Amino acid sequence: MTKQPPVTSFTSQTKALIDDLKSVCANYGLGNDGNEFKIITQVFLYKFLNDKFIYEIKQLDESIAKAENWEDALKALSKDEYEMLTMQLSESTAVIRTDHFISSLFAKQNEANFADIFDTTLTDIARENSDIFAVLTDGGEKIVLFENLSKYVTDKRDDFCKAIVNKLTGFSFEHIFHEKFDFYATIFEYLIKDYNTNSGGKYAEYFTPHAVSKVMARCLVQGEVDNVTCYDPSAGSGSLLMNLAHEIGEDKCTIYSQDISQKSSGLLRLNLILNDLVHSIHNIIKGNTILEPYHKQANGELETFDYIVSNPPFKLDFSDFSAELDTKENHDRFFAGIPNVPKKKKESMAIYLMFLQHIIYSLKDNGKAAVVVPTGFITANSGISKKIRQKLVDEKMLAGVVSMPSNIFANTGTNVSILFIDKTNKADVVLIDASNLGETIKEGKNQKTVLTPTEEMQIVSTFNDKVVADDFSVVVSYDDIQAKNYSLSAGQYFEVKIEYVDIDQNEFDSKISNYKTNLATLFSKSKELEAEILNSLKGLKYGS
Repeated sequence: MTKQPPVTSFTSQTKALIDDLKSVCANYGLGNDGNEFKIITQVFLYKFLNDKFIYEIKQLDESIAKAENWEDALKALSKDEYEMLTMQLSESTAVIRTDHFISSLFAKQNEANFADIFDTTLTDIARENSDIFAVLTDGGEKIVLFENLSKYVTDKRDDFCKAIVNKLTGFSFEHIFHEKFDFYATIFEYLIKDYNTNSGGKYAEYFTPHAVSKVMARCLVQGEVDNVTCYDPSAGSGSLLMNLAHEIGEDKCTIYSQDISQKSSGLLRLNLILNDLVHSIHNIIKGNTILEPYHKQANGELETFDYIVSNPPFKLDFSDFSAELDTKENHDRFFAGIPNVPKKKKESMAIYLMFLQHIIYSLKDNGKAAVVVPTGFITANSGISKKIRQKLVDEKMLAGVVSMPSNIFANTGTNVSILFIDKTNKADVVLIDASNLGETIKEGKNQKTVLTPTEEMQIVSTFNDKVVADDFSVVVSYDDIQAKNYSLSAGQYFEVKIEYVDIDQNEFDSKISNYKTNLATLFSKSKELEAEILNSLKGLKYGS
């Protein structure tokens, strides 16, 4: 049996491939171009699906796997034999014709109009696999896997496509398909690190830190669960959903999402493919969750879910559609009200409050949710924020709150907390102040706080086991929270401790004597200072 290189070697090779693809884009004038991410992510996905198809075929047919030239053996199959073989593939594997292999493209690179051959290959794969791999818009349109990528190059299209294909032949993913979540999470983060940021567009797409995602998932999922639904109404690239699915088991849950950004929906699809969640791709919707929520039951009512995770936008401008939200159908969903659109400072609009109400409305009767909110939400004395907290407390559906360290998100200075909702939790709410945890590192021009694995586990175990720890965590009742004006800040419940030291009579008399002496000295100096000030005032004359 051939010994395979360690996974660290494949990690390095994969990252090198991503860097090589970026280098090709830079060499053809696409560095930092708005379309670069489409080329990088789609070419990477083509490589991944190509290698996975070959890997799965070899698992199905031992004679092909052992052939001296597996590709020739595969091409020797009749059309019917090839079709029968591909019908046995798992649904997570795209079906690829032999003339669409990377190796076939490589062999054709000296043909005329190679860019057209390259584009046609990708669009054919996308079309032939659209039933499983297409993302839907809320209007029912399909966003397929690939598009014509060479169109983004102004000239030398053939050379650009040749350079791309040449980068794809250096190694195969075949030996890493048995790897687990952490491997693919690392690769995905590296793949999109330059593309999932707020680049000045209308819709900011922040990547939720891996540590925050893990804390949310591990506090939500306790014990074995099976056949559950997981939803994120502002999914972004899907890091929260991936961590949640991994904690539950990728084969034990179905993912649902909606996000207004087509770019994010494409990245989420890539994340699902990498993490063996292809069965959920048809539930990924590109659309406006607040205005037009897509996932509905047969009777037209909004779908409800077992688990919901979300890091909603905090300050997104929703003035374009705010007037359309005040409808009879939305009164129950936005039970606490719709935030006003301020005449100025539109960046101050609290759209997260609408996402939070939507999440509460979308939970099953035994559902659980974890939502990132600005820390100011947990103590606001009035308005929609307080009304939401009142509902969570009065109707007993709150599990707890974890206030995170400052700068846990490098892209924003907003302090955040994680709000945990649990419709089955009728007592004992856990409040944690983790603001003093973490190590500060520099990320670009920003300072970022990073939780260590030990600190992650400290938060998770404290929350799940409902541990009381001095100046870190408290366990309170719903009555306690009502008495504190519905505050969910752990610090407001910490005991104020006064330390007492036993002393005898002689020690007491000595301390009192010292206090008297010190006070007498201070009083004497005070009188001297008083006399000096009065004398100075006597010496002042008008016009001096």
